[in-house]
Amino acid sequence: MSMYLPTLKQLQYLVALHDHGHFGRAADSCFITQSTLSASLRELETLLGSTLVERTRRVVRFTQLGQRIVAKARRVLHEAEELADMARAEREPLTGELRMGVIPTVAPFLLPPLLPGLRAEWPNLKLYLREETSQVACDSLQRGQLDCVLLAMPFGCGDVDAEELFDDDLLIAFPRDEEPAGSTVDPDEISPGRLLLLEDGHCLKDHALSACNRPELRASATMMGTSLHTLVQMVDNGLGITMVPQMALDAGLLAGTGVTVRPLNTDHASRRIALIWRRGSPRAEEFRLLGEALRRHHAALHPAAERLRQADPAAA
Repeated sequence: MSMYLPTLKQLQYLVALHDHGHFGRAADSCFITQSTLSASLRELETLLGSTLVERTRRVVRFTQLGQRIVAKARRVLHEAEELADMARAEREPLTGELRMGVIPTVAPFLLPPLLPGLRAEWPNLKLYLREETSQVACDSLQRGQLDCVLLAMPFGCGDVDAEELFDDDLLIAFPRDEEPAGSTVDPDEISPGRLLLLEDGHCLKDHALSACNRPELRASATMMGTSLHTLVQMVDNGLGITMVPQMALDAGLLAGTGVTVRPLNTDHASRRIALIWRRGSPRAEEFRLLGEALRRHHAALHPAAERLRQADPAAA
């Protein structure tokens, strides 16, 4: 074994340079001077006996070896972080920093009423939130940029564990002059070409299509909405119909519009909200505590949503 090994600081600087593509910005992100970062990386190259970064006036270009070492450095740094997390979690759970991703069809509707309760229960928890689409959030989780993700299931997110929180019903939203006479809507009544959905990357699109259980709608639906608020405005202007989650309705999504909603007459018109994290994470017990707290505070605000635990206690 070599007597001299790269330091974690050197690996941190290398990853920062790869992320920012600029020595000055990388140095700023590490709170050091540019000359310190440059000297540290030259020491790393000397230690390894190879060039990792090609330096020119206009561009920073990593060699093939440099790219491979950056990938390995990310894993090493992540493992080092987990060592510290293990010790801290053993001393006092849910303290310090926690980076949680939240999907856009959950974040603005679920978190505002829940965060005050979480802050009161875990005052030493520094919860940093990042709103990202389902696929981007899952990618960030697997790269170690997020510790956990609050999203809607089912959604393929790799090798993860989950704490399931509650079910969130999906309803059909109609323009004022298109509302059906009945109290519910059969999936067969949805007109091809009138269904408006979120763009790719949002799991709500797949949940909506699954709820309808009509494969042909995937080809005919218009996938152009960037947010639920945008879709509702399009429906309010008579451009089509869409599906909205109950939590968004409870948060006042339809306020100021003429949009009306009806339940979908099917057994699977819902999505399951869950907190997920990388399988094997040393903070798993902390995430379960956080999931339990989220479920408890949500149930206190919306007692009917506790039906997941009542109907299927083992699932929750």
